[in-house]
Order: sequence, then C-alpha cells, then structure tokens
Amino acid sequence: MFRILAVGDVVGRPGRAVLRHFLPRLRTERGVDFVVVNAENAADGSGITEKIYREICGYGADVITMGDHAYKRRESLPLYEKRERLLRPANWPDGAPGHGAVVVEGPRGVRVGVIHLQGRVFMNAQGCFFEEADRQLKALKGRADVVLVDMHAEATSEKVALSWYLDGRVALVFGSHTHVPTADACIRPQGTAYLTDAGMTGPYAGVIGRVKEAVLRKMRLNVHEPFAVAQGDERLGAVLVEVDERAGRATAIEPLFLPLPPEAQEA
Repeated sequence: MFRILAVGDVVGRPGRAVLRHFLPRLRTERGVDFVVVNAENAADGSGITEKIYREICGYGADVITMGDHAYKRRESLPLYEKRERLLRPANWPDGAPGHGAVVVEGPRGVRVGVIHLQGRVFMNAQGCFFEEADRQLKALKGRADVVLVDMHAEATSEKVALSWYLDGRVALVFGSHTHVPTADACIRPQGTAYLTDAGMTGPYAGVIGRVKEAVLRKMRLNVHEPFAVAQGDERLGAVLVEVDERAGRATAIEPLFLPLPPEAQEA
C-alpha cells in the first residue's frame, strides 16, 4: 500500500513548528510515502515566501498547495513559475502565475498527481472547478498512478459535491481553507477517500489561527486592527490515506488531530 498524508492549512510560525515536529516522525513511524501540505497561511498568516517554501519542503513536504491567499505577497509571484511543486488553484484565469497540478514520482516509482482547486462561494475563483477537474484529469491520464485533490473552499457543499463527482476517478479529495477539522472521513463507493476539512495546522487558542482579542473587537465593535497569528494549543490537522497504487483507489482513511507536545512548543 501507498500512504499519503494531506496536511491542512499551516498558519504562521506556530504551524511551521508543528510541521517540524510531526512530518519527519510520521514519515518514519506511520510509513508515509507522500506528503502534500496546504501552506496558504504559512507566512505570518497569509501567503508564502521562498524561504518558507524551502523550510516546509525540508520538513518532508512533497507538494505544497495554496489557495485564495496564494498571491498575497507580491514578492512570491516568481516562485510559482520557478517551483513546479508549489501549486495555486487550477481554476484561476489563464495567464495567472504558476500552475494548478503536478506529477511527482514517489517511492517505488509511484507517480502521484496533485490537483489544486478552489471553490466559488464567497471565493474569487473564476473557473468552474468541476470542468477544471475534468481538464486536469484528462491531462494526467497515463502520467499518474495515484491522483489526489486539494479542494480549497468555503462552502462544505462544494467540497462534498466534488467528492461525489470524482468518486472512482481519484484516490483522495480533501478540503482545506475553513481551518476547522470535520468528522466525516469516509471512502466513497467507487474508492475515493474524502474529508470535508483536514483542519488547521497551527494555534487553536484563537479564532481560526488569529489572536482572539482582535477578532472579537472587529466582530463586536466593527473596529479593525491587524489579525496577528495566535499562540497556544498548537495542533496538526491532517488526514492519512492508504491507497492501492495499482488501482489508484483508497483502502483506508484516518483523520489526524495531534497536539504539539510541551517540549516541542518550547524548542
């Protein structure tokens, strides 16, 4: 079996500390073959930098997906052209820097295709994610043994609908963006593993990764101040999937919601 770990939104320095602690251990202890990490909030809560890209890859990520904050930092735009393993959503306009899918060869020669899509409800994706999924799968035909999809969306209904649409055509559809882990891990009838949201990798002692006092002030009084990254109760939000690489279908799925040990928090 081929084991894939999909990690939910990494938020700031606390989230990166969680990756530093868990990714090498999970690769060894759980026999993880391939890791995809959503990192759209990795740089101080929004976007990514080249230094952070290298940092996350150094912890064990094979592919990094982003989302609606992909271009938040203009200095990172050239990075999307240079790094084929850094993905922005595929259903963004033609000509947008970077690309939304990649094939990476993993252990034992297994070719893993990763497709990154974005929802449309309360989001800025301009293309239909169903049609884009079809286009990307057609392009990956014969090039990938296993395919997984990061569906970065606000609406849970869009994520659920996509999982049914792709059932039997990909090994995994996992949701990102909302920063709250869901309890609906399953394998669809035709062999596609699914989880609506893998959860946030970062500090839960706040409001979806941000300092709670600032968020409460904005919500209660409509007074805005910068939403700094929170501290405390750091956790890994992820999902571990076993795949039959010959058939490209999932055989097991396990959500992971792991607290960072105190000794690691102090490191």
